[in-house]
Amino acid sequence: SALVSTVFLHWVTCCLGVTLGYHRLLTHGSLVVSRPLKYFFSLCGMLSAEGSPLFWVATHRKHHVLSDQEGDPHSPNDGFWWSHMLWFKPKDAPGEVDALCQRWAPDMYKDPVQRLFHSYFILAPIGLGAALYATGEYFFGLGLSWMLWGLCLRMVAAYHSTWFVNSATHIWGYRNYETTDRSRNLWWVAILSYGEGWHNNHHAHQRLARHGHKWWEIDITYMVIWTLKKLGLAKQVQDRLPQS
Repeated sequence: SALVSTVFLHWVTCCLGVTLGYHRLLTHGSLVVSRPLKYFFSLCGMLSAEGSPLFWVATHRKHHVLSDQEGDPHSPNDGFWWSHMLWFKPKDAPGEVDALCQRWAPDMYKDPVQRLFHSYFILAPIGLGAALYATGEYFFGLGLSWMLWGLCLRMVAAYHSTWFVNSATHIWGYRNYETTDRSRNLWWVAILSYGEGWHNNHHAHQRLARHGHKWWEIDITYMVIWTLKKLGLAKQVQDRLPQS
């Protein structure tokens, strides 16, 4: 039961929260959804504990503008481990984080709900941990197991599946497009990250909701977006592939 909760929550936090919500919806505007649904995806992303939506979006937009150049938050030019995880370690002063958000995500900074999420986002994973313990204990007598699997192990797996996009897909893989950065397409990262591993495709056409551009480039996140589109829950979906 703990394993099932872990797999389900990995999909909720990584696919719905980070790759669909934080990345394709909030960062790049690849689709338009209702305000309640936008906040729902934001909350899913907060459960990943990868930072608030405001901080994540600001950091990622800065990465795209300065990709593999001076000032890129997580370029492999500074070493694999820096791009993979060490970049996440430095503790910025509150004023620096605030300046980052205002500079790179001014649209979201104007939203009082997103600023509220930014201020209290850490309560989301803490609350999830408490809920997992209570649920696992009440129904199965496995509260600690549910918390260790559904929160701790799932968070570690989610971190690395996201961080491999920053590191591995700027080092290994193939390129469909000639871009000014080192972005690559890497199949195993695409599997781990619900389609984000087709990174060269994304850097070449950043606003596209569909990251897999070849028939074999499976993109699970786009499948979710396609379903939302068919249900009328997502509009203005940017999914027209470039003509070869």
